[in-house]
Amino acid sequence: MNKLKGILLTQGMHGMISQVEGLAKALDIDFTHHTVELNNFWKLIPPKLTPISQRVYKKINQTEFDLIISCGRKSVIPSIHLKKNSKKKIVNIHIQNPKVNFSHFDFIVAPEHDFIRGQNVINTKGAIHYLTEGEIIKNKDYLSSFIKKDQRKICSLILGGPTKYYEYSSENLKNIFSNLNNFLKKNDFQLIVIPSMRTPKNSINFAKDYFGKNHTIIDNVDKKAYLSALSISESIVVTCDSSSMISEAALTGKPIYVANILPKKNDRRLQEFRNLFRKLNIIRNLGELEENWSYQKLDETNRVAKLIKQKIISL
Repeated sequence: MNKLKGILLTQGMHGMISQVEGLAKALDIDFTHHTVELNNFWKLIPPKLTPISQRVYKKINQTEFDLIISCGRKSVIPSIHLKKNSKKKIVNIHIQNPKVNFSHFDFIVAPEHDFIRGQNVINTKGAIHYLTEGEIIKNKDYLSSFIKKDQRKICSLILGGPTKYYEYSSENLKNIFSNLNNFLKKNDFQLIVIPSMRTPKNSINFAKDYFGKNHTIIDNVDKKAYLSALSISESIVVTCDSSSMISEAALTGKPIYVANILPKKNDRRLQEFRNLFRKLNIIRNLGELEENWSYQKLDETNRVAKLIKQKIISL
């Protein structure tokens, strides 16, 4: 039997790509990824006030597909339009709250902390993503030539970047690094710092200056280094700005410490996410009393894919 064909629609941001590609892989479909571009002033208009029309977005040159997986505000109208105008039955799945009538989609996948409910809504604990246990295990030895050859256990810091809620100021980074340095010394850990696509270059340089030559700072975005760090770390520290990276780390079942930054505006949704993960015994705050703990590995992507596969049969 031939695999179903899918098109993935996002605004091109890494977090969105991770979610749509993760779900596509878990559904075991052949897919192509398309970055959505809206025309003219439609970029500024919310989806609920936007007509379902080709004139809203630049044409997507793909005619053979069975599923659409979209993520982000700009992909809402293209997904609805492509489904509506197809000559065959199309299943469309939107990740995150589309902020239009939910009936436009067969499935909506949204985290519990978004507080949206509906017959076609599948709620997740945290963000779905494209990492798999197999990939993490496969890349275990990738960092062996980078890290210091000694007997220290390994702790990884997964660095995010500035958002509308959090600043990566020197003061905020210094607070994180100071707490982390105390943690490393108490536990005789060797540190690996892994940057993300949002991590400013000056933040990476600051980490190099602060931690010196006794630790390992990866200075560019390297997925294999990220996977390897998740595999070999005893503990993982993730900055508070990214629910996606915290969700990805939760696939390991290892202790996760969140490095907090004082928000510059109300970050209630992210706080709700962290509160949920704390109740699930997944995270602690960096600087709290250190301890070892365990939890059931969180693999929401495959759980969601199984639910969708079951329901697609009855559509």
